[in-house]
Amino acid sequence: MATIEQQRVGSRGAAVWHLLEWLGSLKYTLMALLLLLGVVIRALSLVEGFTWWVAPPLGVLALNLLAAILVNPLFRRQLPLLLFHLALLALMVLLGIGRMTYLKGWAEVSEGAAFDGQLVKYEAGPWHDWVLDQVRFVNERFTINYAPGPRRTTTLNQVRLFDETGGSRVQVIGDDRPLIVRGYRFYTTFNKGYAPVFQWRPDGSGSPVTGDVRLPPFPGEALRQHTTWSLPGLAEPVWVQLEFDETILSEERASVFRPPARHHLILRLGEQRFDMQPGDQVRLGEVGVLSYQGLRTWMGYNVAYDWTQPWLVAAVLLAVLSLAWHMGRKYRQRSWLSDTNH
Repeated sequence: MATIEQQRVGSRGAAVWHLLEWLGSLKYTLMALLLLLGVVIRALSLVEGFTWWVAPPLGVLALNLLAAILVNPLFRRQLPLLLFHLALLALMVLLGIGRMTYLKGWAEVSEGAAFDGQLVKYEAGPWHDWVLDQVRFVNERFTINYAPGPRRTTTLNQVRLFDETGGSRVQVIGDDRPLIVRGYRFYTTFNKGYAPVFQWRPDGSGSPVTGDVRLPPFPGEALRQHTTWSLPGLAEPVWVQLEFDETILSEERASVFRPPARHHLILRLGEQRFDMQPGDQVRLGEVGVLSYQGLRTWMGYNVAYDWTQPWLVAAVLLAVLSLAWHMGRKYRQRSWLSDTNH
């Protein structure tokens, strides 16, 4: 007769087996699918689009599929069917992890300036390992060609990438040719524009500071080429607007995005108003002198991170091949049986 301990082990094993059967049942699958549908609808309705919300329902579905594989003897008897469901399981797990670790954002880098690791806007999974501050590259120059219309055609952006040893290499990237650093992918976009360069010399012992002020995208916001920014020591923001009469992008012929040959800035601080050209300087209030150095351009980048993508492709290929193997075996078996019946 079985001992009490053996009976306890047997009862626990039976309970675990019944739990696995329930987790692998179609009722559980339906519950998980409804949960996934509700979360997807909720995530799509959010302004910020927290797509990582779909990770928990995918985990629930993965648990359902794993339990079904364990309790269903059909999977153990047919290798192609087993491989197909294992590939589906890998897809669910990878999709869930990918949503927890992904990043999608937008950066702006002026021509001749270095990427500082900051994003203008982004959304990311809660498990994303932030190493953007270790990405170092300089936006050296870019060329954007336009067909008549104007219609943007090709973008060629030369960047200089620096490694951890201090070495560097030059790479040309574009809309479909990314810069890949530490798993992050940087793509050029249609967003680009102009950036006036200023030097601020505060009164007293403060050191001069040089930087640019990025204006709204051009030509997308060609009629709103103005913005505000703050300077140390000033209580009010400084307002600046770029003015030029030149046609940069032609509707009748091919053209290239570039700074205007002639331009000037309108600068305002409270009741003060200045008209500035490169080399001009003005005193703002009683705290310092602002000089206009010149005009350069800036490029907007789409930044993406998802380390699961190549593994997802591999899982999809495995699912397709194993399903084809399974269906091919069934077709051959049916053909053989139909031949014997004639």
